[in-house]
Amino acid sequence: MLTPKEIADIIVNALDNKKAQDIKLLGTHNITVLADYFVICTANSTTQLKTLSDEVERVLKEKGEMPLRREGHRSGGWVLIDFACVVVHLFLQEAREFYTLERLWGDAEDVDISGITGI
Repeated sequence: MLTPKEIADIIVNALDNKKAQDIKLLGTHNITVLADYFVICTANSTTQLKTLSDEVERVLKEKGEMPLRREGHRSGGWVLIDFACVVVHLFLQEAREFYTLERLWGDAEDVDISGITGI
């Protein structure tokens, strides 16, 4: 069984491999019971949004981790994938600017992902 941090790292790596933009990993375990981590990123198109969500689910399924639920609308510019301890937020740029999750969860820890990605 994977730890929440291992799940978050796998997600960040998968998103980076599929060229997601502006990936953020927020540690939320000290401020909410919703999840230990939020992963937020931007897709350049609805096609990439689908690719990113499919890839996240694929790599975690290979590790035995299934999402509790998936919500959102690719055509509406956002997708949420809930793995209980990690929640993934995928946005098109306009939707990300509208929801401003980084501001909403401003008290969350901004986790350094430089060792996980090619950034």
